[in-house]
Amino acid sequence: MNAMRLRRLPVLGALTAGGLVLLAAGPAFAHVSVQPGEAEKGGYSTVNFKVPNERDDASTTKLEVTLPTDHPLASVMPQPVPGWKVKVTKSKLDKPIEMHGEKITEAVTKVTWTGGSIEPGQFQQFPLSVGQLPEDADQLVFKALQTYDNKEVVRWIEEPKEGEDEPENPAPVLKLVAPAEGSDAHGAAASGHKDDDKGEGEDGEKTAADDSDGDSSDTTARVLGVAGIVVGIAGVAFGVLASRRRSA
Repeated sequence: MNAMRLRRLPVLGALTAGGLVLLAAGPAFAHVSVQPGEAEKGGYSTVNFKVPNERDDASTTKLEVTLPTDHPLASVMPQPVPGWKVKVTKSKLDKPIEMHGEKITEAVTKVTWTGGSIEPGQFQQFPLSVGQLPEDADQLVFKALQTYDNKEVVRWIEEPKEGEDEPENPAPVLKLVAPAEGSDAHGAAASGHKDDDKGEGEDGEKTAADDSDGDSSDTTARVLGVAGIVVGIAGVAFGVLASRRRSA
């Protein structure tokens, strides 16, 4: 029995050590991120900045997100978050951009949320509607500052680089992908109405086919009914003749 216990100790020690490694590595994944992680180029998207609380003895009370100035976004609208106040900061652009035929001379460069609290062991999402997303970029980097009620500020500003390990404090990155086939600049299906018409056509054809099948079924039923009556009459006549022969 003692020998068996001694054999189990290294195994338990390894499992415990593994658990400690996992616990130690856990916080590395709990950083400010943007979700979903990708959006279509040239379109509009609603993204969420997910902010987890990484501390056991402090609460997050402020989030600042800086928008990229190399690819300014003309439309930025925050969705209200219960318990939080939001401030949108606009700045003049060095180079105006055009959007829907209009020249835009200023754009949102920072969005700040304050007044709320993210307690230890919790997270909060901060939604933003953004657009029009650039067509000449593969990603947008949103640098973020997370402030705790103990005055600690965590700077999520390091840009991840492909082929390299993730930095200690990575900035939220929104990857930009080519639009899906058949979609327009607004991220909606360009052929949506056509698809609807097509859908109605398909439904119509299906209905016509169903009606045709129904008519065929009715005709078959009628033919079988008539045939049954004829067979029934023939059976009665045969029975009458047979009875007469027996009586004779």
